[in-house]
Amino acid sequence: MQGKATLLGHPIHQMLVVFPLGLLGASVAFDWLSMAMESAQLAMVAHYLIIGGLIGGAIAAPFGLIDWMSIPRGSRAQRLGLMHAIGNVVVLLLFVGSWVLRDPAPISPPWQAYALSWGGALVSLMTAWMGGELVDRLGVGVSEGAYVDAPSSLSTRRVPARARTSQTAARH
Repeated sequence: MQGKATLLGHPIHQMLVVFPLGLLGASVAFDWLSMAMESAQLAMVAHYLIIGGLIGGAIAAPFGLIDWMSIPRGSRAQRLGLMHAIGNVVVLLLFVGSWVLRDPAPISPPWQAYALSWGGALVSLMTAWMGGELVDRLGVGVSEGAYVDAPSSLSTRRVPARARTSQTAARH
């Protein structure tokens, strides 16, 4: 099912989630590096990566909500999408807690800040799997005309449903 919030034929939420996932995940890597190398600069980088990840998450979330609201009620996709959303709110809250604990002294955060970040990273792995399940298994956010030789989303050329079905069946 095609997502409702799209840009140039592609779901905006799927385009934006790479930023919070990448930035928040990288913050954990920089935490590890800063601890291993006893580097104040790397601790500062982790602090700023968290800020960027939180901003990215806040921007991506409304587009996910728009897409979730278009999923048929009572479906597995709607239930999984709700768990995905709640999990991602938990991720953002854990990282907000980590950021708040770091803010007075970002170069030497308390152990609780690390624990919240690492917990957030673990929960994000689960919610990322759920997002993949929604797209790859349940087809949420996938164009109705998707197949391996479909025309570009920027193209005005459309393929009739019958042609898509016969081309897909011929490949299997």
